[in-house]
Amino acid sequence: MMRNRPGTRNETSQDDADTAPPPLDKVRIVRCPGCSGDSVYATTNPYRPFCSARCKGLDFGAWAGESFRLAAETEPDALAPPDTRLQ
Repeated sequence: MMRNRPGTRNETSQDDADTAPPPLDKVRIVRCPGCSGDSVYATTNPYRPFCSARCKGLDFGAWAGESFRLAAETEPDALAPPDTRLQ
C-alpha cells in the first residue's frame, strides 16, 4: 500500500473532479476553423476551437504571415501628407 506524503495530492481529490471530462451529453461539437472538421469545444481539448495542433499552427502561421487582413476604407497613400520636396 502506497501512502501519500504530506503536501501531496490524493488521487481522488476534489481537484481531479474539477478536471474530469464533461459528460457526453454536455460536450459541444463545433466546426474546426482550419479544416472544417468536427472539433470538441471543451476544456479537455487544448487546441479548441481547432481540432488539432496542426490546424492551430496553420492558423497561427497565417496570422503571423499577415494573411488575414482587414479591408481599409481608404488607401494608405491618401492618408499621408503631401511631399513638398517633389514639387
